Amino acid sequence: MTDTNRLYNSVAPLRNVVALVELIERVNGREIGLPGMASYYGPSGYGKTTACIFAANHFRAFQVQVKSCWTRKKLCQAILEDMGIDPSKTISDMVDQIAEHLTVTDKVLLVDEADHLVRQNMIELVRDIYESAGTTIILIGEEQLPKKLMQWERVHGRMLDWVAAEPATLDDVAHLAPIYASDVEIAPSFQADILTAAKYSVRRICINLARVQEWAKMNGKTVVTGEDYRADGEGFFPSSAPDPRRISA
Repeated sequence: MTDTNRLYNSVAPLRNVVALVELIERVNGREIGLPGMASYYGPSGYGKTTACIFAANHFRAFQVQVKSCWTRKKLCQAILEDMGIDPSKTISDMVDQIAEHLTVTDKVLLVDEADHLVRQNMIELVRDIYESAGTTIILIGEEQLPKKLMQWERVHGRMLDWVAAEPATLDDVAHLAPIYASDVEIAPSFQADILTAAKYSVRRICINLARVQEWAKMNGKTVVTGEDYRADGEGFFPSSAPDPRRISA
């Protein structure tokens, strides 16, 4: 097993990973006639992409992470590349290729950073794929994604469900600690401090856990409490940007 696979297998119990898996299972098991698209949304740092990668492995789904500079053609090419299919020359033919492969394989398509599809007016292309294939498609994006989709009624009306990624919990910190601070035992009260300092962001929790492990190695510690850490003048990764410095000539 590669280190990457080991990492994403380890995050299975995380709150937002479970939420996405349950959403996909619900859409996959929908009754005949119900729509097969859904949205998974939330603020940056809540672990949506981590959940997406885990779900892609778990369901053997096709996955694409949209970039802000992509065109319709590039989106189709990226999906086909993940499918292992040589793309046709035209966008319309590529849409047919994608839809046909989804139909034949009956696999899920996960579209991460879907906000870019709305901003670039490409969301209808995904709806075209869905209408042709009829298989599960999950759009993953930021907190405002559901509101943004409201301007596209033909897409909005095909959503079976909207699921919000939630703030991290102490259980999430406990699950992440062995991954990012594997060589040190972190006191439960200190884990609570890390959660608060990270403002319940999974990404910032991981950064702070890695900082604690680095500090512990430098100081020869195998057990770390908040008192130890703060007494040495160490701080947490800031949740806001640092203030500009005043630099004298």
